[in-house]
Amino acid sequence: MIKGKAWKYGDDINTDVIFPGRYLALTDPEEMAKHAMEDLDSDFVNKVQEGDIVVAGRFFGCGSSREQAVTCLKYAGVSAIVAVSFARLFFRNAVNLGMPVIQLPDTKRMESGQELEIDVEGGNMKIVDTNEVLEFKPLPEFILKIIDDGGLVPNLKKKLDL
Repeated sequence: MIKGKAWKYGDDINTDVIFPGRYLALTDPEEMAKHAMEDLDSDFVNKVQEGDIVVAGRFFGCGSSREQAVTCLKYAGVSAIVAVSFARLFFRNAVNLGMPVIQLPDTKRMESGQELEIDVEGGNMKIVDTNEVLEFKPLPEFILKIIDDGGLVPNLKKKLDL
């Protein structure tokens, strides 16, 4: 079960506003986290707490295929991303880094600041403030395993017994 506060954004949130290109030379994930969402919400890193959840509309993570967009959110404390849809490369980068990505047909009912509880395996999310439960198609078992192992590299190491 994932529990956290929602931080809601709109449609077409691209990787340039998730992690601005001017910071691409950074390699330390903790330093990268300091710039998460900087060009969209300059106060995001001051507001987000460990376990919080980013909520968005359509096509979250569009733009370049930079893996740093997921890394900066993860190290800023984000525990999951809920959106109507994701850019394909962002979705896969998130899975590869162990970040749960939930596709929910409608995110309009959620607002920033609301407490959410996500049952990733069960395919439902509760908006604690309103007690409303929303259903989504659960991620396939192999993706859940990758996320549970902390990402693709830890998953492969486990499989190969390294």
